[in-house]
Amino acid sequence: MTDTPARLLNLLSLLQTPREWPGSELAERLGVTTRTIRRDIERLRDLGYPVQATMGAVGGYRLAAGAALPPLVLDDEEAVAIAVGLRAGAGHAVDGIEEASVRALAKLEQVLPSRLRHRVSALQAATVPITSGDGATVDPRTLTVMASAATGNERLRFTYRKGDGAETQRLVEPHRLVSTGRRWYLVAYDIDRGDWRTFRVDRVSEPFATGARFAPRELPAANAAEFMKGSLGRMQPTMRVVATLHAPAEFVAARLPQHLGAPQPVDGTTCRIDLEVADSLEWVAFRLALLDCDFTVHEPRELVEHLRELGARISRAAT
Repeated sequence: MTDTPARLLNLLSLLQTPREWPGSELAERLGVTTRTIRRDIERLRDLGYPVQATMGAVGGYRLAAGAALPPLVLDDEEAVAIAVGLRAGAGHAVDGIEEASVRALAKLEQVLPSRLRHRVSALQAATVPITSGDGATVDPRTLTVMASAATGNERLRFTYRKGDGAETQRLVEPHRLVSTGRRWYLVAYDIDRGDWRTFRVDRVSEPFATGARFAPRELPAANAAEFMKGSLGRMQPTMRVVATLHAPAEFVAARLPQHLGAPQPVDGTTCRIDLEVADSLEWVAFRLALLDCDFTVHEPRELVEHLRELGARISRAAT
């Protein structure tokens, strides 16, 4: 292999496998001498890749963790596996899947060869995911188109279905995607309405970037998440939920969606939540049950009554 850049990329790909590579094996894989391998290792180090070397009969080279993440070199199977995994997670707004994962999917799909993009789509279509909760599913392609447009400061057109079923055409300047754990929202400046808006992504269809660039506007909030919270509060009433949870605060925090806030510890085995939520009684009851611990609801009275009725219904079903 006489093409030095191509050889370095292949060498980097081999070194990203979690094992040590003897110089002789690397030389055989790449069809060069061990002296060339040593020079190439030095070139990678000069480029900032932390390649470690160990001496001895079982010694060799390996890529260590550095101060920054180096560009990953993926083979076809690895690229398809990552794309399918990101699509499956992003398409159902699973807790913990945030904008960064969608940006990663957008970057990956942008550079996937057509043959691999077809394999990813075929695998996605043939896979039936099991999801929890009542969060609406979204098309991963919709998310990646929006993420790319927001990152590139490119105006976006799409069809939007309102709550009453009416459809309108929108032209927006996308700012950020926000996940609440149940749904994805797009925070954007609506050109025709001359104001900032939030859009439920599961109600968006046929999005496409127009190619027209825009200068980012100043968002009238500290960040997109805060703006979206205020927008949701204006669209639907909120209720205050106060409850004591009979579990450590860190146990509950790991199971509570981050956008709801953090539980406050009472002692080593108990914590308390005091939240403003814009959800139905049914959904709040469901989320509390998913925390996998005993709890006592103090407010609101409607939630206490709903849980009492739900508990009686479940008890009757069990008998």
